[in-house]
Amino acid sequence: MKTEAQPSTSSLANTSWTGTVISDTVPGSQTWEDKGPFTWSAASGTSEAQVSAARVAEAQARASQPKQISVLEAATASILKQKSTYEKVQMTEKKESEVLLARPFWSSKAEYILAQVGFSMKPSCLWRFAHLWLNSGGCSFAAIYIFMLFLVGIPLVFLEMAAGQSIRQGGMGVWKIIAPWIGGVGYSSFMVCFILGLYFNVVNSWIIFYMSQSFQFPVPWEKCPLTMNSSGFDPACEQTAPSIHFWYRQTLKASDRIEDGGSPVYSLVLPFCVCWCLVGAFMINGLKSTGKVICVLVLLPYFIIIGFFIRSLLLEGAKFGLQQLVVAKISDVYNVSVWSVAGGQVLFNTGIGLGSVASLASYMPQSNNCLSDAFLVSVINLLTLLIVTSFNFSVLGFWATIITHRCCERNAEILLKLINLGKLPPDAKPPLDLLDNPTSIYNTWFNGLPQHIKSMVLREVTECNIETQFLKASEGPKFVFLSFVEAMSFLPLSVFWSFIFFLMLLTMGLSSAIGIMQGIVTPLQDNFSFFRKHTKLLIVGLFLLMFACGLFFTQPSGSHFIKLLSNHWIVFPIIVIAIFETMAVSWAYGARRFLADLTILLGHPISPIYGWLWPCVCPVVLLILFVTVMVRLCMKPITYMSWDSSTSKEVLRLYPPWALLLMITLFAIVIFPIPAYFVYCLIHRIPFRPKSRDRPITASTSLSLSHQLTPSKEVQKEEILQGDETKYPSTSHVTS
Repeated sequence: MKTEAQPSTSSLANTSWTGTVISDTVPGSQTWEDKGPFTWSAASGTSEAQVSAARVAEAQARASQPKQISVLEAATASILKQKSTYEKVQMTEKKESEVLLARPFWSSKAEYILAQVGFSMKPSCLWRFAHLWLNSGGCSFAAIYIFMLFLVGIPLVFLEMAAGQSIRQGGMGVWKIIAPWIGGVGYSSFMVCFILGLYFNVVNSWIIFYMSQSFQFPVPWEKCPLTMNSSGFDPACEQTAPSIHFWYRQTLKASDRIEDGGSPVYSLVLPFCVCWCLVGAFMINGLKSTGKVICVLVLLPYFIIIGFFIRSLLLEGAKFGLQQLVVAKISDVYNVSVWSVAGGQVLFNTGIGLGSVASLASYMPQSNNCLSDAFLVSVINLLTLLIVTSFNFSVLGFWATIITHRCCERNAEILLKLINLGKLPPDAKPPLDLLDNPTSIYNTWFNGLPQHIKSMVLREVTECNIETQFLKASEGPKFVFLSFVEAMSFLPLSVFWSFIFFLMLLTMGLSSAIGIMQGIVTPLQDNFSFFRKHTKLLIVGLFLLMFACGLFFTQPSGSHFIKLLSNHWIVFPIIVIAIFETMAVSWAYGARRFLADLTILLGHPISPIYGWLWPCVCPVVLLILFVTVMVRLCMKPITYMSWDSSTSKEVLRLYPPWALLLMITLFAIVIFPIPAYFVYCLIHRIPFRPKSRDRPITASTSLSLSHQLTPSKEVQKEEILQGDETKYPSTSHVTS
């Protein structure tokens, strides 16, 4: 409270004071209200003689009457008393505010960066990026991806980091403060993050199952299992590859169709439970223990990746794989489908739209340089993808080489048998010595045959081509669980390399799961004080709920639903959420105003290019991306690869119409909070833009200095409408 100095008797004319009193209108809170000015005024135009006479009369009255307190003295005493009372109230409120509004910080900047990197580096990103590089234009896809990363990815990561860090709230509450009308986008990102968390640990359970099986020698996906009476190998496995049989029949126990349900696969329930127990144990003790665990979970995979990269360069066929890495299809640069796939992959790899980026950033000081953090995390993400893709291609080159060698040896055996049976002429006899380089020796012999002999040979055997085999690398999780694990089985010490490889995937999966769950836990704690006080109860209850719901994806048809959600559905809500986030900052709050506020918080100017990217470029690019993905989805049938138990082969099937209806329904459910909150704001006449145009955008937990010095009833009402009262107990903000 700022008060005028006590006026002297010579300056009493036109003295005014604005009084402020405490009103306990709301239980549990104190509101400072302005009661208006109290003015004392002396008659103007009074002569000094009249004043002197008045003083003499006043002195005589004092001498003849008991001593009275003058009006000025009474006012001064009242001011001093109120000032003393205010100081006591202010100190009490300051202590309460520090206790109630305290928010933990990351122990170090390194832990925060590793947490963001660990969240963004999902195992699915590794195999999906490598597969898209292989089948969507090669280096052309990589160039488009890098361009989209710097055009859209980094600006949006910076946007979410800056919003979460400056307001210090999770993804659910931050947008209600920036743009009240678009506050529902936080609830949408929360729901998308929840759905992703339900099936994300199922992928981790696959990894744990493979890791548990990798202790056998030889590994079970290297050879077909024996029959029950050990009289021979399983006939169903002999009709296909051992790795494919192990994936479908022993790991997933997959149904032939998505319509065929069933009870959860018991061999996956225990690994699924272990995954949730590990993530819960890592998060139950709060941010400090989580930060220490993150350091191990994120750094360990990088040591393994470097070791694999060095080892892969020494493999036979690695040179061929690296040659395929630099192949570029210039025509794909003009392919809209490649651009849409690259844009969707950028959004998913960076974690935009899930709320986790803002939630992780909310535990950093407001003065932290979030712009450099966004660049650092994105560049680390990109370099990791490039390194992992390089050793993926090296290993796939080794895998294709070994498969082609075996194909040539098998063809040579078949041709020799046919010649001995008289079905082929002696001129079709292959070379007997294929040990040194079977592919090269066989292909040289085959290419030198006369055309009529070559045609006869091709009718009896398959053509062995390393390039064709290289392009057969499976899509999605099968890229790892089929092609890659089969390549691991060809290596010496295959048990060791398989275990190390799955350990790398598991640590990456757990660190990503922690980031996803942080995007769920933080908004709940921000909005409900009960969860802030009982963090362990929240973790246990939430994880039990998600474990029970996630069991749906462990049933025989669960993998088909995971493909539907991860490959086709999740990109749509992420794009819509990202569009509304840019609208909230750029159009509702104002991009220039947001950058000005960040300049004050960070203490250094920010490039004005973001004031152009956020309102102009990002929404347009995201809208075009949404339309192209939608058109591609409508024009191309949605298919999934399934196991046909009758023929023991993979079969490509169409998703049924109800699966498409399920996608539309889920999309409508997660997007519904955005228009619903918009209607709520209209009904309650909540303004589209924050009213206080001069106030930097901060939460009640860390109010700016200007806001603490000049609050009003209108500003307090605005905070309540924006949701601050539901997040933290109300505290008083008074003028000083």
